[in-house]
Amino acid sequence: MKASYDRNADALLIHVGKGKVDHAEEMGPFVIHFTKRGKPLLIEILDASEVLSNLTRITMRSRKAVPVQVA
Repeated sequence: MKASYDRNADALLIHVGKGKVDHAEEMGPFVIHFTKRGKPLLIEILDASEVLSNLTRITMRSRKAVPVQVA
């Protein structure tokens, strides 16, 4: 797996496989590129700084809401 960030486009690119891209599907800020057989090759996160900031905020909130049990 390889990741790169394009600051000008504010896009995070995560390469998860090798092969020729056949098609892509957009799901909100995510664009997944697939082979002809449906194997994912590339995940693009558009508006990456905002998306990752929101994910971090959600993660921090969920950690505070989970009680810690000590055995």
